[in-house]
Amino acid sequence: MAKDLRIVFMGTPDFAVPSLKILVENGYNVVGVITAPDKPAGRGRKLQSSPVKAYAEEAGLHIMQPTNLKAEEFQTELRNLEVDLQVVVAFRMLPESVWSMPKIGTFNLHGSLLPDYRGAAPINWAIINGEKVTGVTTFFLKHEIDTGDVLFQQEEPIHEEDTVGDVYYRLMNIGGDLVLKTVQKIEAGDYTTTPQVIKGEPKHAPKIFKETCKVDFSQDTETVYNFIRGLSPYPAAWTEIQGKTYKLFKVGKVYYESIEANEDGFATDNKKYFYIKTKDGFIEVKEWQMQGKKRMAIDAFLLGTKF
Repeated sequence: MAKDLRIVFMGTPDFAVPSLKILVENGYNVVGVITAPDKPAGRGRKLQSSPVKAYAEEAGLHIMQPTNLKAEEFQTELRNLEVDLQVVVAFRMLPESVWSMPKIGTFNLHGSLLPDYRGAAPINWAIINGEKVTGVTTFFLKHEIDTGDVLFQQEEPIHEEDTVGDVYYRLMNIGGDLVLKTVQKIEAGDYTTTPQVIKGEPKHAPKIFKETCKVDFSQDTETVYNFIRGLSPYPAAWTEIQGKTYKLFKVGKVYYESIEANEDGFATDNKKYFYIKTKDGFIEVKEWQMQGKKRMAIDAFLLGTKF
């Protein structure tokens, strides 16, 4: 039986799908789904739906794809849905006229333990900075981005070999569970909120650009290792070797004193291994992608390419 709460869900990428799905599967009354407009993709530039839209269509939900969230036509349609609660997961910034519209309010799921790692790339930066623990947070929206009062949090360890892809996948599913718990508690009136208080130096999670993904091998091995796995598989750390660009996906840490790097800063037997010199050791390349080629394990790559 459908629950009484009238919910609008806002989200776009695959990260948001488990959160929407778990609400639908638990009988919640999702009266609308707001997602990004379809975008041209691939070689044929065909219009492609967002992962959230694809699931919403499958579930037979009412879909809205506004280009402008401040447009009167969109806001009127939203107002007419008489929403009690809005749930936001991986969507764009909302104007106050939208997030303040529901009777109960609007809550957001964020991929960090707030107030740490406010910003666009929280999972990447937690790994880049060598954190051992991260998590997800639900919080009510207010003016400044990612600053609202916290509802619930769930911790998740970051393992030594985790890439951002590994942690993203786990947080995506843990996040769905936390969204369900948050809605259940709001529905029952069984919750309190906690203001965010930053202790010590704030940890930021700004948007990541291709230019800033270039690896600086003059840093120590641990720092370089965390940087590469914090960007793997996307957007991917990269480097240039003998005039060609390589994206780095799987790497290891090596501290052998007997290895010597050549003048280009690497060591290889041209069969099984490829090591790149750092400040205090080497990064072992296990999987990478040369420009214009497929992603490959290093031994397979060295079968066809010699340095």
